[in-house]
Amino acid sequence: MSAISSLLQLVQPDQPVPPVAPPSGREPTPAINYPAIMPILIVLGAACVGVLFEAFLPRHQRWPAQVTLTLLALAGSGVALATYVTDAPAAGELTLSSTIAVDRPALFLWGTLLALSVGAILLIADRSVEPGGALVAQAAIRPGTTQDREQRLGAHPHPAETARFQSQTEVFPLALFSLGGMMTFCAANDLLTMFIALEVLSLPLYLMAGLARRRRLLSQEAAVKYFLLGAFASAFFLYGLALLYGYAGSVRLADIANAAAGTDRSDALLFGGFGLLMVGLLFKGSVGPFHTWTPDVYQGAPTPVTAFMAACTKVAAFGGILRVLAVGFQSSHWEWRGVLWGVAIASMVIGAVLGLTQTDIKRMIAYSSIAHAGFMLVGAIVLTPNGLSSTLFYLLTYGFTTLATFGVISLVRDADGEATHLSQWAGLAKRSPLVAAVFAFLLLALAGLPLTSGFVGKFVIFSAAMSNGLQPLVVIALVMSAVAAFFYLRVIVLMYFSEPAADGPTVTVPGAFSTAAITLGVLVTLLLGIVPAFALDWASAGTFALR
Repeated sequence: MSAISSLLQLVQPDQPVPPVAPPSGREPTPAINYPAIMPILIVLGAACVGVLFEAFLPRHQRWPAQVTLTLLALAGSGVALATYVTDAPAAGELTLSSTIAVDRPALFLWGTLLALSVGAILLIADRSVEPGGALVAQAAIRPGTTQDREQRLGAHPHPAETARFQSQTEVFPLALFSLGGMMTFCAANDLLTMFIALEVLSLPLYLMAGLARRRRLLSQEAAVKYFLLGAFASAFFLYGLALLYGYAGSVRLADIANAAAGTDRSDALLFGGFGLLMVGLLFKGSVGPFHTWTPDVYQGAPTPVTAFMAACTKVAAFGGILRVLAVGFQSSHWEWRGVLWGVAIASMVIGAVLGLTQTDIKRMIAYSSIAHAGFMLVGAIVLTPNGLSSTLFYLLTYGFTTLATFGVISLVRDADGEATHLSQWAGLAKRSPLVAAVFAFLLLALAGLPLTSGFVGKFVIFSAAMSNGLQPLVVIALVMSAVAAFFYLRVIVLMYFSEPAADGPTVTVPGAFSTAAITLGVLVTLLLGIVPAFALDWASAGTFALR
């Protein structure tokens, strides 16, 4: 500024020097509420540190370091969340230039994701069920080679070959990056932030799906399918975002809602953008008919990774769906409600009917998840505080039950790895009564029988729908629940009333990590079926921040 003043004095010595104004158009630095977003920052920061561990630590030190770092990050994020919740405003607050909404539903979803991630990480970290863990440590080991036969037989390799059998530790920072994306996705207050979070949560999952130690070609095929279909779904989401920006002139959900409530612009952009946007969201939630990736990826991915995807991704996807419908499109719900009725019915029918035809137990649970996604969509359509709280509670119950279900599936094994064909589960109760009893309890919870969390979840979500005039949809949901109960009961009958084959699979004694994960899922499933009041009260603590 002094140089400019001196120059002006030289050019015009008799004229007064006007003051030089600061550059205009500069945006003020946005205020950041660090305590509010600290849970996300801890998770993403630990993921970055995990990448550095992979780069600089010797191979033999990576597994204990990564497991310790990941569990500490989840615990630290949980502590930060609990600390913030005690003083959090009831109406929620916006931060990072209003791109993140830290409200009561977001806090509930964050807590659910962190709790589910603890169980999933324990399953991923376990190395007792399968030597070296469920994830391949070196993709160059081809089927049929000496190293592959040693893996199949559980033999201890020669020390010179130890590196070939160590766990794939890159999965831990990948899981943390995906979790950070999920937490951001649940709290995103504008569509652009939601899209970035969608990619952050999805890209690590594409990699993790292809890391199975056994059935490697099936796992890699699943990863490629997931990636290609996910890319298409992301394109739908982004194109819908562009149309909505053209309609409202903003990507913020509140601005879209205001434009939809009081504008004379053509509704073609609004509903065209809404339809494309929902395709991307419903794909991530495994909602039929946008479900085609789900059975293949659930079957081909390593079972601990499948547990992580099935539990956590469902929570994140429906957290985003609830926020988009409630904040951005509630004023126009009469126009799109009928379409989502049809989608919910299609998802329930596809999941329940096609689940009857499955002979692979992981594919059966995949179709079960599609049916459950239809039930969750019923709650999302309601758009009342009861509908919101019941859907949040359902996500919590479904996540823990599914996590424990895949934990049990990983224990039943033969010489080729996991025994996932239904015929191999015949007579399992005679081989391992405890494992059969636990699995039967979890299947009954998925079917929605009393004294399980599944019953309470369905009861509250159907009650909210009934009170909102969705009686026909509830009747269809109850019929499809009865149909789906058949393939759950078929597995129970197979375990208890069939004779085991002489060369049938064995049940591996789980290590401490797998035992802790399965026990966590079973206890939560039981407790939420008997005393659900605490979780229901937490889910009902508030609504979305509509700003």
